[in-house]
This record gives sequence, C-alpha cells and structure tokens, in this order.
Amino acid sequence: MAKLRTAMDAGFWDLNISTSQSFDGVARSIPGEPIPLDGARASGALRMQQLSFLKQGFPLGILPVWSPTPQKELGSFALHSLLFKTVSPDWWLGIIGQFRPRKLISSIKAECYDGDEWEIPAFKDVARHFLDKSLFSLGLCAQIALTSSSFLLLSTEKRGERKGRRSRAIFSHQLPNHDITLEAAWPELFIDKNGKYWDVPESISIDCLSLVSESGLRYRFGIHRNGGLPQPVDPSISAEPPLALKPGFCAKAAMSYEKSKDIWRQEEKEEDVVIKTPKGKYFRPAYDIRLKEPHSAISGIIGATCTSWFGNGKSTPAGESEEVRGNTTHLASCRSPLSLDCFGSFNYTFQHGKFRNSLGDLTRLDARLDVTSFMALTRQISNVVRKNSNPGAESSASSPRLNLILQQQVWGPIVFRLDSQYSLDSSSTGHRGPRVEDVIYSLSYSLRLLQSGKVVAWYSPKRKEGMIELRMFEF
Repeated sequence: MAKLRTAMDAGFWDLNISTSQSFDGVARSIPGEPIPLDGARASGALRMQQLSFLKQGFPLGILPVWSPTPQKELGSFALHSLLFKTVSPDWWLGIIGQFRPRKLISSIKAECYDGDEWEIPAFKDVARHFLDKSLFSLGLCAQIALTSSSFLLLSTEKRGERKGRRSRAIFSHQLPNHDITLEAAWPELFIDKNGKYWDVPESISIDCLSLVSESGLRYRFGIHRNGGLPQPVDPSISAEPPLALKPGFCAKAAMSYEKSKDIWRQEEKEEDVVIKTPKGKYFRPAYDIRLKEPHSAISGIIGATCTSWFGNGKSTPAGESEEVRGNTTHLASCRSPLSLDCFGSFNYTFQHGKFRNSLGDLTRLDARLDVTSFMALTRQISNVVRKNSNPGAESSASSPRLNLILQQQVWGPIVFRLDSQYSLDSSSTGHRGPRVEDVIYSLSYSLRLLQSGKVVAWYSPKRKEGMIELRMFEF
C-alpha cells in the first residue's frame, strides 16, 4: 500500500526526495508543504551503492540522467559513472563522475563549421573544449561502520557548472526500538512544492525515531537548525524562500497511530509457488514478494505534532516596505513560536493479479487522501462558510491532497507506474473540482533475486528531470 508513514516524516527535515541535482541522489522536502508523491521518494540504498550494482547492466557502466541546469548551453542530458570504489569489511569509498556532452558537441561542431566552409579543427582546439571544467563534476562518498549498530557517512561533491562545494555528514545509531540520527550539511538541498530547489547554507539536525509497535503507535522527536539565508539554485528565481528554510532553531515532536484492514485477500498457496510439469517441479516466486497476493484493503494513519521555533524567520524583500506588503502577508511571513496540529492519511488499495505470469498478472490502484494540517483544514472550511475570498497561501499549501498510484504490468517483470497528485482546494485558484499538481511517470524492472528490488527509470514533467535508480522494499 501507499506509504502512510510519509505523513509524519514529511513534517521533519530528513524526508529524502529522489533527484538528479546531487550525487547523493536526494533532496529534502520542506516541512509544512504538501506531502510528496510516493514515486518521488528516494531509494533507501545510497546512490554510490546503486551505481555499483547498476553498472553491470549498462555499457561501460555509464548511466544516463536528465538533470536541468540554469546554464542552458550545458543542456539537461548528463552521464553518471562510478569511477572508483574500494571496499573492506568495515568501510568503503567511491568516486562518482558526471559529464555533460551537449556543450562539448556544440563547441566542436562550431569549430568544424567556422565560416562558410567545413574544415577539420586542430587537435589543440578540440582539446581546449575538453578542458572546460563546466562539463565535469565529481563526488566522493565514504561509509564507515563504527560498530555493529552504528555508521558514519561522509560525502562531498563539486559540480563544474556551479560555485562552491556541497558536503554532508551523517551519524546513525540503531537501538533495539529506536533509530538515532545526527546530520549536518553545508549547504543542504531542499525542494519546494513547485519543484524548485533551494540551498540552505547550513543545516544541522538530530532526530530520534521509534520503530512501529504491534499496536501501530509510532513517535519521533528532534531538533533542527537552519543557518544563513536560503538561496535558489536557479538564480532567475525571485520568489521569497519558504518560511521553514529561513534561519532559526526548531524543536519538534510527533506521534502517530496507524491501522490497516483487509477487505479481502487471496493468500499465496503452494501451487502458486511450486509449478508441476511433466518434466518435474520448479520454483516460481512472484517477481516482487510485496505484490504476490491479490487483495483489497483500507488503511489510515492519524497523528499530532508540537513545534517550537526560536527565531521567527521573518524577512522583508529588498525595496519593499511593511505597508506595501500589507498585514496579511506580514503575518504569513512570521513563524509561530509554538504550534500544535494534527495530520492524517487515509488509503484504499486494490490489486488484481499475483505478478508471476508474463502478461496480465498485475493491475494495482492506490488512492490516498492526505491532510497535512487539520487546523488549516478547519480554517479553510470556515472560510468557505463565511465566503472569504482570500484564504491565503498557507491555507492553500495545507489543503487536502488526493494521491493516485496506478501500476500496470507491461510484460514479465516490467511495470508501468503513474503517480499523480490532486489539490482539493479550489478557493485560491478559482478552478472547480480537483486540480492536478504533480505527476511522475516510471518504468520498473523487478529483480526476483532481490525478492523486492527493482530498477526504476522515472521522469517528472514538473521538474523536467529524470534518472535511473535501484529501489528495494519500498512499500
């Protein structure tokens, strides 16, 4: 079923969104904004590990990615490759390289067609274009196992088309019933609800997360600090930074309860797995063990959060006075020192097929309703009753969202998937009925040997980017 726990995780600063804009392969979602699509969630495997595995199936170990950049002459198409890796029982280290061929091809083509006649350029002229540092990027990552239950992850990257360096350090320790994580990044990459990227110069957080108990209760708490003014990755963006990214110190706690119930389920039988033929028996498991049983189910999660901010994060855009902005905008640009709220997600799942045969053995639909803020929903309903025509941007961002996930088997282990998100708020846009906010298309190839692992190629029209990933046990 769809990931219900995202409802609580989206309220913190460590929800990973898959992206081709960093060598880690992740950007962080912004707390307080709509819950991201399930198809946008990053893989649980580190990008370095993914490339080490995926290079076996690609020529020369080179993977294509579609990664837009503000410098249009570089193009969006890029090539990723794991250039070097070394592994030991307690640590491993790897280097990722990126190459953008469009500018190089265009430059050489211009050399060849310089003037009215075609001519072969000199070797030194061609070599000069290969030395353009904007074409190349490098990333280094190392993971060290400190004990059997803790590890340290260090990574840094330098992109040729951008200034500065991006670095990250993560320490994780597993307790019997909790996970403790300490993270620091400078800068940290975030993605907003419009698909735009922001760099926060300094981001530090410590988080404690409980494992889900048999009763369905789960809780987490943590503290987070933003340092420096957030900057858009694309300099042409002139919008005000999201409020949650502005400088300040935040303490947050959340608790949730989740429950699921099968309406019906066709359980796996021995004859489904062991196939008898005149030549004998053979073992035929499902392509993905998480998709082996046709069923229909309902599930839900509901919870509450408590947030305390130190530093209201308010800022006035240059050349704009308080009077011009107005009272409503001014209030929207200040964080509340203390806030309490509730959230919830409610999901329905229908699956036809056992995902074993080559054709027509998997059709699955997930419909999930997300309510990120019951307080905002209450205000929105009140505005409708009072016919208030100016509900504000915060109300629109916190309005309920409907997420639909359609999965259809194409052939054998190949599955087409469509993730879509619809806003149910029509007061701020004037549109009647649900409005499409985001869509992600993907093709996956399930790997039986990994039980629930697959190679996924996805594309986001909203962000105009796509990449190939290895994902495992993503339900």
